[in-house]
Amino acid sequence: MNIKQVEDYEAMSIAGAQLIMETVKRLENPVLGLATGSTPEGVYKQLIDAYQRQQVSFRETTTFNLDEYVGLAGEDPNSYRYFMDDKFFDHIDINKQQTFVPNGKADDLQQECEQYEQRLKDHQEIDLQVLGIGVNGHIGFNEPGTSFKTRTHVVNLAPSTREANARFFNSMQEVPEQAITMGIATIMKSEKIVLLVSGEKKARALDQLLHGDVTEEFPASILQTHDNVQIIADKAALSKVRV
Repeated sequence: MNIKQVEDYEAMSIAGAQLIMETVKRLENPVLGLATGSTPEGVYKQLIDAYQRQQVSFRETTTFNLDEYVGLAGEDPNSYRYFMDDKFFDHIDINKQQTFVPNGKADDLQQECEQYEQRLKDHQEIDLQVLGIGVNGHIGFNEPGTSFKTRTHVVNLAPSTREANARFFNSMQEVPEQAITMGIATIMKSEKIVLLVSGEKKARALDQLLHGDVTEEFPASILQTHDNVQIIADKAALSKVRV
């Protein structure tokens, strides 16, 4: 794993956007794996700005999102489909038909997972996968204890994960208890992985990722075995990392 230390969140966002733009410009039909939440939001702002400056086009790009809440329709402001449209897709020239997010309202969730996995295979997997890391080491919504062999599946969200996301809802009771997520094995098939880490609250998790054992109790640890991982972390996130 390569580590790029940057000054702060904005610098992390700029560096992350630069890697994505390099991939989009280099490949004829790039496939991006995207994440939601506050960590990558700055990256999307940078990419929108670059598009508006005519520095990059996403016309030939296909995207797959890591996850979606079970029970939320795409037009729900708390859904990840809504987040991606609002924070990124609506502001660039991407073909919306080529932006894939799991359907959290599917009648048959298992079938939805299988179909999502098949769509990924149809696109020859992901060229660049953007990830964040949870304080408990989750990647996507793969919580501690998730098998490294998992493909796209339904997961029960850990209390700490629901609490971390509760700020986006009116109350804790409104936070969904389940989500559809790309599995760890699915994520690991990506050609390149970019892990964005910002803030002191992620510092212990980053230290464990870099220096801990590879164990299913800390899902992100599997990244130690991938041969092309770029970590972009600000000073606060690196503040507790052992030298």
